[in-house]
Amino acid sequence: MNGIKYAVFTEKSIRVLGNNQYTSNVESGSTRTEIKHWVELFFGVKVIAMNSHRIPRKGRRVGPIMGHTMHYRRMIITLQPGDSIPPFTDLLDIEKNLKQNT
Repeated sequence: MNGIKYAVFTEKSIRVLGNNQYTSNVESGSTRTEIKHWVELFFGVKVIAMNSHRIPRKGRRVGPIMGHTMHYRRMIITLQPGDSIPPFTDLLDIEKNLKQNT
């Protein structure tokens, strides 16, 4: 699974966990079919839909040379109802407890 970099935990990504959608950053050269195959094979779930967008680069200066950060693609993966990815499920439970306490 060298194409999937890491999971993304933003306010929006935590909010869409309730819709069985999971967000992660992947390499910009990876295709949708590769990512779908990796997720289904590694986590043993069924992927229904995938949305993606490219994250804008940020400029970084090192002395007189102007460079850019790494370029990633963000994937929002929708799973079949009843399927889940375990580390994300724990995060969803924490969010529900926080809403109940406030």
